[in-house]
Amino acid sequence: MSAQELVGQLADTARRAARTLSAATSAQRKASLIAIAEAIEAQSARILTANEIDMERGRAEGFNSSLLDRLLLTSERVKGIADGARQVAGLQDPLGKTLRESVLPNGIQLRQLTVPFGVIGMVYEARPNVTVDAAVILLMSGNAALLRGSSSAEASNQVLVSVMRDALATTVISPDVIQLVPSDSRETVRALLHARGKVDLVIPRGSASLIRMVVDESTVPTIETGAGVCHVFIDEFANLDIAIPIILNSKIQRPSVCNAAETLLVHKNIAQTFLPVALKALHDAGVILHCDSASLAIAGEIPATLAEEENWSTEYGTLEMNVAIVDSVDAAADHIATYGTQHTEAIVTENKAHADRFIALSDCAAVMVNTSTRFTDGEQMGFGAEIGISNQKLHARGPMGLEAMTTTTWIVTGNGQIRS
Repeated sequence: MSAQELVGQLADTARRAARTLSAATSAQRKASLIAIAEAIEAQSARILTANEIDMERGRAEGFNSSLLDRLLLTSERVKGIADGARQVAGLQDPLGKTLRESVLPNGIQLRQLTVPFGVIGMVYEARPNVTVDAAVILLMSGNAALLRGSSSAEASNQVLVSVMRDALATTVISPDVIQLVPSDSRETVRALLHARGKVDLVIPRGSASLIRMVVDESTVPTIETGAGVCHVFIDEFANLDIAIPIILNSKIQRPSVCNAAETLLVHKNIAQTFLPVALKALHDAGVILHCDSASLAIAGEIPATLAEEENWSTEYGTLEMNVAIVDSVDAAADHIATYGTQHTEAIVTENKAHADRFIALSDCAAVMVNTSTRFTDGEQMGFGAEIGISNQKLHARGPMGLEAMTTTTWIVTGNGQIRS
């Protein structure tokens, strides 16, 4: 069987199974997520055993620390995955909401309602937690899920999908609403991207190269999640007591994720006094520093290298960070516009006018004022788990939770009216 035929069969099976979602009540969909959460916790040991197979393979193949961190599951992370499913179950049902309604002069009643997309394909790298995050969000929003993870997480993904399907078998929801697309061939990705008419939407989540490939090659509509070259700008009016913790949290709390900061920008008026403290704190935390010439001169004995042009647009995903001195809020915004990815930008300042100016000039999914870039996250923002973070401007932008996985339909009700 060709990859195209296989993916087509999986999509057809998922679409038929999605009728059980359409017929299910909100309470029944929520109950299915609780069943999944309980099953994941009960099968934690089995999940961790499978994950260790992936980790051993990754180490043998020389995966870098960032990729290994994305791949790793621990008891705490498995519990977090289960808790994420529970959080999604506790959210307001996104389906059947009336967004607008009116009565036309001829007596026809109009209602615009939220409904599922149908069958959604996920293409993602490493991160086995995405397997569950995506599945529960799609189920709760009434969508069937075609999950195509990477071969690096093959064992973990197989077990997680098996656990979720077994859990659904105890509910009114068909297990077939979750389908795992084989990851042993790149042809299955291409088949998924070209399954127009069978798959309603594809969402990529992973490296910039993966996302670009999906967006460029897909004939199925896509929502583009993006790379995260995020910045923290320390303004001349910053509260320096909070600036260092914000920088460190943005960079080192979990450097492998897309909302970790990659560049520190510092206003020239405080650079001489603030930068030595900031650079030392970063160095002491194990961060490799790439500085522009002005900040390199201030670094003194603190180890750092002169940043090259490519550094400014690099999403490291590791403990590396760029540092530059800028003349103003506008100069910081110019730098970000040149090298950023419209993901998350942060300013630390006590000057409201400067904060407002920075917000106005920041064309991105999220702007942080006096807080860490790490808060651009569906769970942190109260959406439960997230399907991804969208950098694009159509349909959805920023962390995508339940509501982003719905579209609308119009209900037009008359009593015999005909158009003249």
